[in-house]
Amino acid sequence: MLLEDPGHKMPSGQVVSRVRGGGPGSAVSPPRCPGAPLRLSRPPQRGRRSVAYPNARPFSLKPEVTTGYGLVMDVREYVESNAPAFFGALKQWLTIPSISADPAHHPDVRRSAEWLIAHLRSAGFPVAEVWETDEGLPAVFAEWPAADPDAPVALIYGHHDVQPVEPLDEWISPPFEPIERDGRLLARGASDDKGQVLFHTLGIRAGLAAAGQTAPPVTLKLLIEGEEESGSPHFAALLRRERERLGCDVIVVSDTTMWAADVPSMCTSMRGLAETEVTLSGPSRDLHSGSFGGGVPNPLHAMASLLAGLHDADGRITVPGFYDKVLPLSTHERDLLALLPFDEKQWLAEAGDSSATAGEKGFSTLERIWARPTAEINGMWGGHTGPGGKTIIPKGAHAKVTFRLVADQDPVDVAAAFKEYVLASTPPGLTATVLIRGGVRPCRSPIDSPAVLAGHRAMEHAFGREVLFTKEGGSGPEADLADILGAPLVFIAVGLDSDRIHAPNESIDMSLLLRGAEASAYLWQELASADLA
Repeated sequence: MLLEDPGHKMPSGQVVSRVRGGGPGSAVSPPRCPGAPLRLSRPPQRGRRSVAYPNARPFSLKPEVTTGYGLVMDVREYVESNAPAFFGALKQWLTIPSISADPAHHPDVRRSAEWLIAHLRSAGFPVAEVWETDEGLPAVFAEWPAADPDAPVALIYGHHDVQPVEPLDEWISPPFEPIERDGRLLARGASDDKGQVLFHTLGIRAGLAAAGQTAPPVTLKLLIEGEEESGSPHFAALLRRERERLGCDVIVVSDTTMWAADVPSMCTSMRGLAETEVTLSGPSRDLHSGSFGGGVPNPLHAMASLLAGLHDADGRITVPGFYDKVLPLSTHERDLLALLPFDEKQWLAEAGDSSATAGEKGFSTLERIWARPTAEINGMWGGHTGPGGKTIIPKGAHAKVTFRLVADQDPVDVAAAFKEYVLASTPPGLTATVLIRGGVRPCRSPIDSPAVLAGHRAMEHAFGREVLFTKEGGSGPEADLADILGAPLVFIAVGLDSDRIHAPNESIDMSLLLRGAEASAYLWQELASADLA
């Protein structure tokens, strides 16, 4: 499998390739020639959490210092020596219950923003301030100019609000009293997203110390949102209002996951969402089925038929025009996804003990859940649902239907097309109403873009092994960031599916937060040397 990598171009124009893992008995392999392809070896299929790489260096080794980074000390040494202070600060932040969905905790969201501002200033950011949103909760903005005024500008995005914590009785410790347990830090927000925001401050300081510099090689900006867990209702307006100050060449997102602790990876896309609710109305009241059954249309029959017709025999969605803008997976992308050590039986067990896979014909399970659009019936109701029988023709039927969208699809277009499908499928005698509840646009980062390749080099240097590529089926405000600011996205994150985000007992692997800090330390020099134009 080949991933074209133009190498690491230094400001002088010199090109050097990064250090890669060597074979048995060797610390590193010989440097690749400039422009040589990066080869990703296929790990054995041993499940999501464990995989062996034939050429990987031991995880505990410190990454070698290369002249390409111009380092005067070791990044990992700095990160590990400052880890106690880092985790102490993170624990302080995690005690603040910044739950954006609960109005009772809105003062805590503000307190969280104020804590982060103080921390960023202590870390060296000369600019750190609260940004108010229109009738919403505060975001945090910070900036640290590069020594070179012509250096690229990188914007780090994350969020400081957290999910609600119920049910409380399922937590093994209070959710806002952080504890360490078996190498993990357990608290609400540890993984999503306070831990992954904060590792950048440690990484930035490590990069400066290692290079013997007082300013980063790129101008750094941070935008840390306070309403992401509530659907980012005011975020797009904030981006438009502050577009000039947020101007950047690349956006770094640290709010996703890796494949596994021993299988580091980078996300390259996130699906979008279109949300609708359908009502079919018939008679003005419920009717006796003996008197009227077979003589008037039944709204529940019509709804069942309408929803059953959403997919054809091959699992494709039948809404007219639905696939018109879908960006298909390239052969190269499919090959890279196939490198992931996916254990289908284990995945089915984790999917609520499901007994079989299903979906669009011609695609793997990972392709279906990450890179193909879907139509899902989330709920359907109407008529009598209480105990005992009630022989009626119900006066109405209801359903909630959502669509997961992929690159180049627009939730507005998809919702409108679905509405037309519903109207065309509604039989005479019934009235259809389609409520469109909004949506989130999908986002995508081309794997061969200079920004993604720079992030890939930084991740590989931090982890000392091959970094694979993933996608995510969820949604966020990343599309708004990319479109409004006109900059590419790079996902640098170290969360895991096992972190239990949004659930009781959220936690994060503390060693992975330190690897994230190392990746951050290397990333800024990589971006400074990349051709981001």
